[in-house]
This record gives sequence, C-alpha cells and structure tokens, in this order.
Amino acid sequence: MNATPRTYTLRVNQATHTVETAPDTPLLYVLRNDLALNGPKFGCGLGECGACTVLVDGMAARSCVLPVRGAEHHDITTLEGLGTRDAPGPVQQAFIEHQAAQCGYCMNGMIMSAQALLLRNPHPTEAEIRQALQYNLCRCGTHMEILAAVRAAAARGLA
Repeated sequence: MNATPRTYTLRVNQATHTVETAPDTPLLYVLRNDLALNGPKFGCGLGECGACTVLVDGMAARSCVLPVRGAEHHDITTLEGLGTRDAPGPVQQAFIEHQAAQCGYCMNGMIMSAQALLLRNPHPTEAEIRQALQYNLCRCGTHMEILAAVRAAAARGLA
C-alpha cells in the first residue's frame, strides 16, 4: 500500500477540483474536509448504512469505502449537486413536500439512491423503489414518507 500523497483531479458537481492526498483516502474525507461538501455524511465507515452515498457516473456509490484514486476520471455528484436551498432538485423537493426527513441521518443516502434509481429507471415499480433503498439505514422510521417521496419524484420526472 502506497501512502505517499499525490495530486488528484476530481470532477465533483460539474466543477474540477485538485486535491493532494494519499491514494487510499476515502472519497468521503476529501468531499467533506477538502471540498467542504457536507451532503454525504460519515455514518458507519464500512459502506453499510448509506449515509455517505454519492453518484459516480450516475450510479450510487458509498464514498466512505471508495478510495480517492478510484474516483479520479469519473463524474461525482453529491447532494449539493442536485439542487440548491432555493431551487431543490426534483427528488429533494419531493422529500421536502412529503416530510420524509426526521433526524436527517439517512436523507443523503436515501435521496442519492433515489436519484440513481430514477436516472436508470424513470418509472420504477414499488418493488424496485424498495429494492433500491433497502441498504440505506433509517433510524427514525420515516420509511412510508420516503417511499411516497420517491414515487412523487418519479411521477414528476427528473428533467
């Protein structure tokens, strides 16, 4: 394992960033500590809970277990890349409208996993929604509101 820092060029939320870090540094640490993007959260550090989910080339990925060397040359999207406070993206807006958040622990992972699902399948069935979200842990039990939000976002469309 080579821990010698090197320079990486990352494309995050349609902007190019250069960071210097060790190759095995988790992408999550770079996103939060170097790029000040707080959408992805540190939850378990093992890729199990989903709090750190980002999109890598449109696919959901756990940034706590993805080394920065594996993220270079890919398009990375964080929660901040989906919309803004004043103009939330369709999935974010649906989560707001359906009051799908309580503690906020799972929101990043749920929204990013829903976004990934809707990018590859704009009209998912209930079973497909449940399958796409099954590995995102929710501590406070807003599962029904989350499912309603994803159904609403699918009905509204991403474009």
